[in-house]
Amino acid sequence: MSNKIKITVVGSGYVGMSLAVLLAQRNDVVVLDVDPARVDKVNNKRSTVVDAEIQRFLVDKELSLIATLDKQAAYNGARFVVVATPTNYDPLTNRFDTSSVDEVVKDVLELNSGAFVVIKSTIPVGHTKSLQEKYNSDRVIFSPEFLREGRALKDNLHPSRIIVGSHSDAGKLFANLLQQGAEKQDVETLFIHSTEAEAVKLFANTYLAMRVSFFNELDSYALTHDLDTDSLINGVCLDERIGDGYNNPSFGYGGYCLPKDTKQLLANYGRVPQTLIQAIVSSNTTRKDFIADEILKLKPKIVGLFRLVMKEGSDNFRASAIQGVMKRIKAKGVNVVVYEPELGAGEFFGSKVIVSLEEFKEMSDIIVANRQSDCLGDVSEKTFSRDLFGEN
Repeated sequence: MSNKIKITVVGSGYVGMSLAVLLAQRNDVVVLDVDPARVDKVNNKRSTVVDAEIQRFLVDKELSLIATLDKQAAYNGARFVVVATPTNYDPLTNRFDTSSVDEVVKDVLELNSGAFVVIKSTIPVGHTKSLQEKYNSDRVIFSPEFLREGRALKDNLHPSRIIVGSHSDAGKLFANLLQQGAEKQDVETLFIHSTEAEAVKLFANTYLAMRVSFFNELDSYALTHDLDTDSLINGVCLDERIGDGYNNPSFGYGGYCLPKDTKQLLANYGRVPQTLIQAIVSSNTTRKDFIADEILKLKPKIVGLFRLVMKEGSDNFRASAIQGVMKRIKAKGVNVVVYEPELGAGEFFGSKVIVSLEEFKEMSDIIVANRQSDCLGDVSEKTFSRDLFGEN
């Protein structure tokens, strides 16, 4: 008789795919998704996201992993249901749109009388507690993820910490399953209340956004006063209390998590006095304004945007900082063209997408690149980037 536990992972983005692969090493994992193309990919051992480690595990490892569109089949017999569906920030309601999470919780509690629901999607502080109260159930908990796009499985194999929003036996078992799948030994594991776990996720990502913003504003100062940004950053970061890393200037913080998590944390403050959280959110807008102005000072007729993805090794365009710069440049009437292999031919928000890199280089007066690339080496004299260290 098999000792494997059936685990259903709902959603096959970076969080869902990395967790599914991690857990499928020792358990029977079913991925539930609404997209037939994604389901087919998983069942044919192809990753739904750009992540080399996930793809390697799918091909080389013996994983008990299948995908389905059928929620009843997915939930039937599952001991754990991990929710990894998208929760985009809705500026109209000033909070995450949790409808996809809420639907999964409702379905699981109706269709499976024993499954433990572990929410991995980022949600507002207090949302798990509201679901527990709504359904009068302690079978719903929150457990935050701390993953990087393109390195999601690696971060699950070598986690900085595991946090589970429950002190129950089921919560401890889930943490144990994550530990078993990891390659790192003796992972620091914390059992706290779900509301506290939700807050940890938002505060952790907002701190990272604050650090990005700090070094971006340092760079803005250096550019304005004709100082060497590299020297300033190196001098500042030699202080061991500040440390190295996450200090490479960019056009702003972007991607799946930081823009929406900072805004959600700000919204969660409500009547709590604060100035710093608001400043972190505002700083990202200010940086994009500054970068756009610096580009416009060069008086280009055609600006070429090199890659729209948030960073190297990612296929995510969502909230990438370069798009904010693009909108500001276009608003001034400057012609913008785009080179983005993930898009193919066509248009992106009214700008022509150039398929040929050589054609793109030739026609662009200024090439704007959030992150440098070796393929731009021959046009470095007309490339605008604040990437100093070649790191994401």
